[in-house]
Amino acid sequence: MRDKVINSLITLKNYCENHEFRGWDPYDGLNSKLFQAMPFLKKSAICRLVVIQGFKRFPINLRRLAFVPKEYNAKGIGLFLSGYCNLYQIIQKHSEWQNILGTREKLLEQIKLLANLLISLQSQGYSGACWGYNFDWQARRLFLFPKNTPTVVATNFCATALMEAYEITREKNFLDVALSAADFVINDLHRTKCNDGFLFSYSPLRGNDTVFNASLLGSRLLSYCYHYTQKEEYKEAARISVLACCNAQQKNGAWVYGMLPVQSWIDSFHTGYNLDGLMAYEQLTGDKSFYSALEKGFQFYITHFFEEDGTPKYFHNKTYPIDIHCPGQLLITLARLDKYGEYGMLADKVLVWTLENMQDREGYFYYQLKPGISSKISYMRWSNAFMFHAMSSYLLHRE
Repeated sequence: MRDKVINSLITLKNYCENHEFRGWDPYDGLNSKLFQAMPFLKKSAICRLVVIQGFKRFPINLRRLAFVPKEYNAKGIGLFLSGYCNLYQIIQKHSEWQNILGTREKLLEQIKLLANLLISLQSQGYSGACWGYNFDWQARRLFLFPKNTPTVVATNFCATALMEAYEITREKNFLDVALSAADFVINDLHRTKCNDGFLFSYSPLRGNDTVFNASLLGSRLLSYCYHYTQKEEYKEAARISVLACCNAQQKNGAWVYGMLPVQSWIDSFHTGYNLDGLMAYEQLTGDKSFYSALEKGFQFYITHFFEEDGTPKYFHNKTYPIDIHCPGQLLITLARLDKYGEYGMLADKVLVWTLENMQDREGYFYYQLKPGISSKISYMRWSNAFMFHAMSSYLLHRE
């Protein structure tokens, strides 16, 4: 099993390095140079939505024909950085794996290169370090997120990756940049009252202020910053957000995606995000008052989103579309909650199923599988960076 995963990871690693970590994204349709050359279409929210959803849903990749460039995505670089930090720690434990995964020196060089690249990709003009996406994104409620608008989700992944890089390299600049992200969360995000607490907004823009996983990832980031600084303001803001999200948890342990009626679905990987946020808050602040919500949420997660044969489900009551985030997040959540001892066999089954059904011979991973025609396009952030991080986490923690 270990050899199978290592071979898969090395094939993916080589693919991503050969492409210099640049690639396409499910939501990058508006980067099309053809679309950008048509200002009368650019001004229409409906047209923008149609273009984004068309590129995302169509199983054949039209991006070359539409001149969509391959670019860096900040969240993707953050995930790759976390993955290389995992590889470095694996080598520290198993020095004999250097011939397979890379020497300490090469991994350390890659970590520094990615960390500096990530710092250069920051969104500018905010209270602290923050990151967004390399494309305009049109939400279904006809709300536009302009290119590089920072989000709490991307910022969480990027800032905590820099903290991991600091722990390995001891380069203080990595930590300083990461810690300044707390100012972005505290000062630039809106707060929506909810269940005796509040939810952090998805971005500094109005709209999408009611998403539980985004708020919990904001709490997660503040918990990490509290760990390093011991600033009570960070801990208290994280606690109030956690309180709101736990009070919104259903009796069976589930969370809907958000507060609005159109956000009432329950899915796999966003549930995993919620659990990661709660666990980070508990571990890094020492506040165990939300332990029961964490355990109840994990039991719902582990019993509703994975079939006996290892098939990962998207929704708690429906399998398709099978998104690559679903198996990937399981590997991360089990590591974060220290659950491999009890659920390692399930992780093995899900990972084997994923390698056999969702990895291409070239090394990259497919985006989604559907009952009919599936989308097997290579997406650098969504699929490859996420699985690189997930499999490296599996190798680090499975034993």
